[in-house]
Amino acid sequence: MARAEEGTGPLGAREPRLPDPKGAAAPPEPRSDGRAACACGFIHWDSPVPVVAAIVEHEGAVILARNKDWPEKMYGLVTGFLEKDETPEHGVKREVKEELDLDATAVHLVGLYPFARRNELIIAYHVPASGTVRLNEELADYRRIAPERLRPWDFGTGLAVRDWLARREAGAT
Repeated sequence: MARAEEGTGPLGAREPRLPDPKGAAAPPEPRSDGRAACACGFIHWDSPVPVVAAIVEHEGAVILARNKDWPEKMYGLVTGFLEKDETPEHGVKREVKEELDLDATAVHLVGLYPFARRNELIIAYHVPASGTVRLNEELADYRRIAPERLRPWDFGTGLAVRDWLARREAGAT
């Protein structure tokens, strides 16, 4: 199977050059639906990437974490990409274990949220957890926030926090 090569796009950006059936590298050509395709028939669908997010509830508080690459005052939910052949439920449990070293005692689907800025589909869960928090190498810090003090943000995983808080207030999980 031929490999994609890199070339320079119309704006000077690096972009993959897809091989054509004759072996010459051809740049992706736009189709009428806006997707890129090459002479070999390959179509770049650019589908959203599935990401799991955990509203981790531990000892009566929600845990917000700060990634080492984030600004000092920025905290968010534990998130991660699904791995090959992994269910979203297993993926969110794995992320909570990997990043916080906590054991999920349950997983409750909160909802699905498009995150167009990163071309992701967020699959958000409420994850009650037990154990002792130990941060992995990806995280710099964490905070415990009482659910009644938690305030949702207006993008990405913040929409899941909003919905979870509304359900909690209404008496549902």
